[in-house]
This record gives sequence, C-alpha cells and structure tokens, in this order.
Amino acid sequence: MADLPNAVVKRLLAKHGEGLRVSGSALERAVAAAEDYIGRLAREAHASATADKRKTIMDADIDKARARLG
Repeated sequence: MADLPNAVVKRLLAKHGEGLRVSGSALERAVAAAEDYIGRLAREAHASATADKRKTIMDADIDKARARLG
C-alpha cells in the first residue's frame, strides 16, 4: 500500500502536465517513484544530521540531500 495519497500525486501530475489526464497505471508508477525519491532524500538527510551529531533533520540537511540526489 502506498503512503502518499494518489489524489495528491494525481493533482501534481495534472498541474505540471498542463492539465493532461493520468492513467491509473501511470499514477501508480508516479506514486512509487515519488515514494522512492522521498525515501532516498530522507536517508541522505538523516546521514547529514547524524554526521553533525543531531537527532533532528533541518532545512540544511534537506538542501544537502537534494544537491546530492539531484
């Protein structure tokens, strides 16, 4: 079961896809891709916070993680 709500991902796809409709299977793949990216982002941000001996992920950790992941 996906953690991200399909409706949110569908709305973002439609918004950034200039209003095109999204098939059910495309939506499932987009949700899986988004969850994968967020998981990798979280691991990178966690590593950054841990390296700085913190238990809280901060804005800078997310920024560093985004720069590493692209």
